Amino acid sequence: MKKWFALLLAVFMVSGLMAGCGARSEQGSENGTKAGNEKIVIKFSHVVAENTPKGQAAIMFEELAEKYTEGRVDVQVFPNSQLYNDDEVLAAVQQNNVQMAAPATSKVSKLFPQWTIFDFPFAFPDTDAVQTAMESEEIGGKLFSMLKEQQLLGLAMWDNGFKQMTLDEHPLYMPEDFKGQKFRVMSSRVLEAQFKALGANPVPMPFSEVYSALEQGVIDGQENTLSNIYSKKFHEVQKYMTISNHGYLGYAVITNSAFWEGLPTDVREGLEKALDETTRWVRENAQRLNQENLEKIKADGTLVEIHELTQEEKEAWMKATDVVYEQFKEEVGEDLINAVMALRK
Repeated sequence: MKKWFALLLAVFMVSGLMAGCGARSEQGSENGTKAGNEKIVIKFSHVVAENTPKGQAAIMFEELAEKYTEGRVDVQVFPNSQLYNDDEVLAAVQQNNVQMAAPATSKVSKLFPQWTIFDFPFAFPDTDAVQTAMESEEIGGKLFSMLKEQQLLGLAMWDNGFKQMTLDEHPLYMPEDFKGQKFRVMSSRVLEAQFKALGANPVPMPFSEVYSALEQGVIDGQENTLSNIYSKKFHEVQKYMTISNHGYLGYAVITNSAFWEGLPTDVREGLEKALDETTRWVRENAQRLNQENLEKIKADGTLVEIHELTQEEKEAWMKATDVVYEQFKEEVGEDLINAVMALRK
């Protein structure tokens, strides 16, 4: 009897160990780590449509990553907030529930207020100035170095381009045209201050809710790039659009630092090569894609009226929003403000 009991006990122990190993293997596969001969799964979450600069870049990265790692990596892209919205995705990356994300820079500012530097109105005259900023030690180097404090690692910056204003009530020519209007903003205190400086009422809201809010009149207007306006059909529920180029919208490509550093060296090198190529493509093509979307909006048969800011109107907008720089100088850091102001000049 003792022998039979010992044998049964041994069988149960071995079965339990095998089940535990299986569970860990399954969990590892789900969380982006390699189990046995399985591929390394990288879940890439973002909130925009696939026919936008970020959406196309994510697809391009998926293809190149799998090519340069010779199939050892399986990149799974989830667009349109299928997994997480921009307010949730950084926590998901920290917990390794997804391995990569590309949130708007204003979302990163929830962890580090210094990242709101990209939200300042008329901070960058063109995309060349943005690239200069990101490649400088004073701005890009400083911002990316902060991320590791929160188990994050900055991999690249992807352009979407410059934002334009839309409104349903009337055209936006001068700052007084904003008075009393409700504008959707990303969750950024700088963006809220921008609209308050113009006399408008900012309403923080996830990107995925903007169309229905415009359609139902919960908000009166919004700011976004042309690719986002067209792909989400905001122009179909707005009567007026002003080409203002007042603010830059870029995305920080971010991963979980422990996950990235735990990858085999050759796999990581393949992913870095794919990222470099994708980032160059984004820089070269984001402006083109936005221009193409403007032409599509014009040809779409909607009634949206398009106005481009004159130099006089632009200067009035700049003067009205300059207060934002002084308001956040202490919070963001005078060194960052001064570095951006130098680019602005």
